[in-house]
Amino acid sequence: MPNTKSAKKRHRQSLERRARNRATKSTLKTLVKKVRVAVKEGNGTAASEALKDVQTRLDKAAAQGVIHKNAAARVKSRLSAAVKGAEGKAPKAAAAK
Repeated sequence: MPNTKSAKKRHRQSLERRARNRATKSTLKTLVKKVRVAVKEGNGTAASEALKDVQTRLDKAAAQGVIHKNAAARVKSRLSAAVKGAEGKAPKAAAAK
């Protein structure tokens, strides 16, 4: 338990940040899942629309420090490759995987 006034404030702030970060991460997971489900169903147009939204959200989360910028880039790259594969535009290397 914090003893000083400043420690109590820092604890309050950390709890608020944690709640905000958890909500953001949960939203990101839901959006990523939406893209993956659309790809799995073969719905390329829905997948590409969902991809636009998730890319924006990932960039914002990385800018706010909720996730690392390289983690956001990695997820965006993998999702875009999956969407291109669903649309039939996959390069030969990605199609083989």
